[in-house]
Amino acid sequence: MWKKKLKEYAVITFGALLAAVGIFFFMLPSHIAVGSGTALAMVLSNFIPLQVSVISLILNVILLILGFLLVGSEFGGKTVYVAILIPLLLGVLEQIFPHQASLTQDPLLDVLCYVLIVGMAMAILFSCNASSGGIDILAKILSKYCRIGIGTAVSVSGMAVALSSALCYDTKTVVLSVLGTYFSGMVVDRFIFGLNIKRRVCIISEKVDEIVDYLLNELHSGATLYDGVGAYNHVVRREIVTIVDKQEYRLLMDHVRRVDPSAFVTVISVSELRYRPKILQAGNPKKNTP
Repeated sequence: MWKKKLKEYAVITFGALLAAVGIFFFMLPSHIAVGSGTALAMVLSNFIPLQVSVISLILNVILLILGFLLVGSEFGGKTVYVAILIPLLLGVLEQIFPHQASLTQDPLLDVLCYVLIVGMAMAILFSCNASSGGIDILAKILSKYCRIGIGTAVSVSGMAVALSSALCYDTKTVVLSVLGTYFSGMVVDRFIFGLNIKRRVCIISEKVDEIVDYLLNELHSGATLYDGVGAYNHVVRREIVTIVDKQEYRLLMDHVRRVDPSAFVTVISVSELRYRPKILQAGNPKKNTP
């Protein structure tokens, strides 16, 4: 058990380090306040004579305390660990590179690099059921007391931080901060959900046996059969439901067009699959079925 925990916290530490690198080398040098707790600390550092890492740590501690008091004990040890670790890593980087300038010398490129790197970092943390704290905690507080969805609360908090850059930076920086905040959310979603996206395919056809045989023996995928009754003529037809990846979907559609061009097909994208091995179909124990 302890080995599993150790491995999990090693992955979380790597994610936090990746986030700290993206923040330190790309966000801070260009002053792009992409909606986050560290971005708010960067803005405040123009008015408070402390390093960004110190202000970020203080903010995270205050938000954690407020979160526990106002929301409850929803913030697990992993979130507390990351909320403390990222500012500490930033402090280490500040000591090693005290006068770090922009690596690209272009604010737009800095935003793109930051969004990509931190997007990967957040996806790693999400996969371990961890959070970076900061804005996430503030969003939970807003969600509870302003009665808005958590997604909306995160967006509002992030945009508020981005717009706060107007207090001390020029218009170009503010615009890049807002755009960076918007696209950062999209990239995080892409890393979390898009890389494992699959398609749930529903097929109504006269050639059920041929299509099922192709799924089981050629694509080595599972399938579930349902009996459906048409509302107009009350004819019973069998529906095939299967979940395939992008390559399998293309092959399956080619096969369906060959054997039954008049087949009725609907497709839904899915990004997360959960199943119990005991209920897998005997025809294909290796893959999940809908």
